[in-house]
Amino acid sequence: MSMSERGPGLHLPESVVRAIRLHGEETYPHECCGALIGRGRDVTATVPLPNTTEEGPRRRFLVRASDYQLAERRAGELGGDLLGFYHSHPDHPARPSQFDLDHAWPTFAYVIVSVAAGTARDVTAWWLKEDRSTFEEGTLHHGDENTDSNPAATVHG
Repeated sequence: MSMSERGPGLHLPESVVRAIRLHGEETYPHECCGALIGRGRDVTATVPLPNTTEEGPRRRFLVRASDYQLAERRAGELGGDLLGFYHSHPDHPARPSQFDLDHAWPTFAYVIVSVAAGTARDVTAWWLKEDRSTFEEGTLHHGDENTDSNPAATVHG
């Protein structure tokens, strides 16, 4: 049984999926990036982050230490945890690249949205294996809004 069949899973309400897609479309043809906030496997908010890479934001993204701290602070303000990060792949599939593999942490979820010719397409979720050798695709559930007391929201920093 593959990991995508047995987990890990991630739940993104439609409002969070829309926010990620919109961010990808707004930054096209460059990559967007942001943080995923929530509890357990339930994402309740996104925190869009600036793409500050010096390698060219069309094919890379960089989360600075100050952006990471902002994401953690916002997570605390919203009563959640920093669950991971999202980013877009302009005109490429929503699959992790070697660059993604080289810069990922095993404890976080990674959501990727493919943006083709300015239109957001597939949204996928990934987890880095503990041995850091590769990513495994997880299940991505979306549709119903979370029913907890912290509704989905996009938080602008």
